[in-house]
Amino acid sequence: MMKIKKRRRGSWSKNDTELTLLAVPTTVWYVLFCFMPMFGLIIAFKNYKAVGGRSFFSNIMHSEWAGLKNFEFLIRSNDLFIILRNTILYNLVFIILGLILSVGLAIMISLLHSRKNARIYQTLMFFPYFMSWVVAAYFVDAFLNMDNGMLNNMIRDSGGTPMRWYMMPKVWPFILLFMQIWKNTGYNMVIYLSSISGIDSTLYEAAVMDGASKRQQVFYITLPCLKNVIIMMFILNVGKIFYSDFGLFYQITQGAQGSIFNAVATIDTYVYNALQSSTPIGMTSAATFFQSVSCCITILLANALVKRIDKDSAII
Repeated sequence: MMKIKKRRRGSWSKNDTELTLLAVPTTVWYVLFCFMPMFGLIIAFKNYKAVGGRSFFSNIMHSEWAGLKNFEFLIRSNDLFIILRNTILYNLVFIILGLILSVGLAIMISLLHSRKNARIYQTLMFFPYFMSWVVAAYFVDAFLNMDNGMLNNMIRDSGGTPMRWYMMPKVWPFILLFMQIWKNTGYNMVIYLSSISGIDSTLYEAAVMDGASKRQQVFYITLPCLKNVIIMMFILNVGKIFYSDFGLFYQITQGAQGSIFNAVATIDTYVYNALQSSTPIGMTSAATFFQSVSCCITILLANALVKRIDKDSAII
């Protein structure tokens, strides 16, 4: 009989080489665009000044230390409460409503008898995800423009007075919510739909034999099987609660300034507008540093809370 050679622990195989080569592009991308830029965090603690004839790294090293003065500027800013409130509240609504709609749509599509119709609906809902916010902003402007927007034309035709939508802060939370749901719900729906397709079909067959209705199958089979995916997506989204989609809040609102500033300004738009002004780069860097640390703490707290409730559902 042939003796089966046992692989020695620590030996390198052909599979290891292939997997390593597959991982190289991703590793290089993370090193170049995620780890190396972290050196720039030091700017938040420096009075950064660019001097001609020196490189970027040389300017950083020769700039004076500012301690926590850059953070004091952010804390004392009159806009801090506004941008924090908007960033957190918008993200909370996006997370909760997006979760409900994504899971609900995924379940409804999975229950369709026609696979052809299911693929058509899935494609139509997924398509907006590939559209740039710049393009979406033109569509929004086509509806809301003061002079020739579709809505104002309809108001004129009915004898009313055109409305300055870009100067009405009360309507923008609803517009931003609609655009966020319209663009990203299809992407999240596909994630849950793929998880539903992986559920063992024998569970549904046994439920049908026991006389379970479609509603009962959803609540006692589909949702429990989706629990881990839902919790994982929830933790990841909570980890970005201090971040906002810059394209949504800046492009759609045409700059997040003017009379609608208090309704649409977030940390990301605040930092971008500060960079366009004479604000020192150290102060804007302090804002992004605060944002990153807050997100890290938030995702760790969310994971710890989930771990205490259900240890198997935690991602760390």
